[in-house]
Amino acid sequence: MTRSVWLASTAAATLWLGLALPAVAQDTAGAGIEARQDPERPGVLIFDPVFFADTRPRTALDMVQRLPGFGLNGGSSGTRGLAGTAGNVLIDGRHPSTKSEGLDNLLSRISADSVAYVELIRGGAPGIDMQGRSVVANVVLKDAITVERVLGFDAYIYEDGYIGPIVQAEYSRRAGDHQIEGALSATVDRTDGTNEGRRQRFDPSGALIQNAEIQSWDRFRNVRASGAVQRPRGGGLLRVNAVTSYFNNDQEQDIFIRSGAGDDDFSEQGFEELSGEVGARWTRPLGPDTELELTGLQRLEASTVESGFIRTGRTGLFTSVSTSGETIGRGVVRYRRDDRWSYEGGAEVAYNFLDTDSAYEENGVPIALPGSALLVEELRGEASGQATWRPGPNLTVEGGLRVEVSEIRQSGDTDSAKSFVYPKPRLLVTWTPMPNHQFRFRIERQVGQLDFGDFAASAEVDLGQVEAGNADLEPSKTTAYEAVYERRFWEQGVVSARLTHTEVEDYIDVIPLVGGFEALGNIGTGTRTEFEVQATLPTDRAGIPGGRLIARAALRETDIEDPLTGESRRFSGDDGFGCGVTFTQDLDGGRWAWGMNHSCDIDAGTSYRVRELRFNESEPPFNAFVQWKPSDDLSVRVDFSNLTDAEERRRRDIYAGPRDSAPLSLRETYSQARGSWLFLQIRKTI
Repeated sequence: MTRSVWLASTAAATLWLGLALPAVAQDTAGAGIEARQDPERPGVLIFDPVFFADTRPRTALDMVQRLPGFGLNGGSSGTRGLAGTAGNVLIDGRHPSTKSEGLDNLLSRISADSVAYVELIRGGAPGIDMQGRSVVANVVLKDAITVERVLGFDAYIYEDGYIGPIVQAEYSRRAGDHQIEGALSATVDRTDGTNEGRRQRFDPSGALIQNAEIQSWDRFRNVRASGAVQRPRGGGLLRVNAVTSYFNNDQEQDIFIRSGAGDDDFSEQGFEELSGEVGARWTRPLGPDTELELTGLQRLEASTVESGFIRTGRTGLFTSVSTSGETIGRGVVRYRRDDRWSYEGGAEVAYNFLDTDSAYEENGVPIALPGSALLVEELRGEASGQATWRPGPNLTVEGGLRVEVSEIRQSGDTDSAKSFVYPKPRLLVTWTPMPNHQFRFRIERQVGQLDFGDFAASAEVDLGQVEAGNADLEPSKTTAYEAVYERRFWEQGVVSARLTHTEVEDYIDVIPLVGGFEALGNIGTGTRTEFEVQATLPTDRAGIPGGRLIARAALRETDIEDPLTGESRRFSGDDGFGCGVTFTQDLDGGRWAWGMNHSCDIDAGTSYRVRELRFNESEPPFNAFVQWKPSDDLSVRVDFSNLTDAEERRRRDIYAGPRDSAPLSLRETYSQARGSWLFLQIRKTI
């Protein structure tokens, strides 16, 4: 079946399902707890605590994860600035004022007993900061006094007997606007970088010329502390938060030649980072319909990298020391004229910097790298305006414009400065023609951010390669057109279909540089089209009480001209298709739960470099879990991960020079399996 036939078939099936479900629901209607519809905000569904009662949620995170048709998105902490970077969950109508703390961590520190209800806001609503998203959740807290102390012990348990422990302690006290919370955690573990595998090399004719065994090892350690205080101050509400973290990671890889020519290879890398963040948010009413929100944030990071390799006739050593920081100030005024109109205007100023010093040597001889000593600074400002209009009870129109002005300066090996001005308009139309049916249409202009690390040199120690920095990068620009249809049924059932077409200008990929190096650069304009179907189906009517079946399938088409060959190809790393199936069931009133999930496709993608092509594919893993809540203050969960021992495979086609003109000189294949492991989680409220 071709992709176009698959796309048409899936779209037809989705429309049929949306139209057929009302009749099925009539015939099989039964008792159930439904979300409440906000009569003043037709795009808002309200889920009271009784909706979640059968699952016995312990935290607000448990409740958000059970919202039908909703997936938690933590936002983009690596994106500079605050506008458009927040996740898709609000707490008491506001986005968190921290970027370093994940939404899952924040929500896990809010007990379910503290939650009055959870709102699911689809397509926008007057007075709600959607941060450019079409759907967000809002956790509304009770005014009652709640105090919670939680101890947690987690452990990853691997087949070879290694145990990676995680110890956590949390405290929170909430009394209306007076809140204090804190958390401390420590981790010693490993990643999928610890595995065993095989490497084979073939000549251009396909004959095997080398067979090698790979042994990879890694360990990481992380200590993290965070806290927040909220108090009424200055006629408004002030919240101050802080996070500090220490992280280090050591990696080693040994390659032993079992047959064929060549010597054994050895590589290692060490990484260490210390980071901290302080943020504050102050909100104050300026009248019955107007509110002011001021946010400030400061982040600092210091890191070191040291990596080296020994292989046939070569030794290499790469070192890098970096310091980076971000300072942000943001102000927003919101005005709600009435139930039909609301307005928002704001401004943001941010200063960011990266100071890095790198060095590389081969066989003891220093080699100059473009971008090895570099200071990158950015001063960025953004002004924004937005209006939300409800011309009728079934229609909401949200329009906005953000204008970004920035200057990026580089000094060190390369001295340069660039200024950018980018308008970013957005229009979102939400139409609810009848209860439980909703259409959302979006047109938006987006501008990516340049990764400061792309200006600096870097290394791939396991492959014995270095990559130069590029001072001439431009941010990518996209124009997105999106249509979504959503159908809700059976109290907890949802089916949705999304079609998105994106035009990408100044797409960033690998390009050649003078001197034989390669780096990231802009290669032209491309397109991306994606069609996705998601469904959440409660299984009570199929005779499986308390069950949920969640399925997803997505088809992607991307196209861009290759900068070397001039031929049309996919975006780097694009696999074209993705899908997954998850089943969960709550038993005994939520005391027990179990589930399983499987990605039903092989995740694959191709990366296009100057002298090689890299093909990556990962077999779909199968995972399962069991959870036990013997009491309201104790929960135990065990996850069984990668039960099928899924393999990761890579292939490198290495050319004698640029791949558009030089012949293939070597083909290299890797296959590695991490094995299965258990993840034990114990939570005790004291």
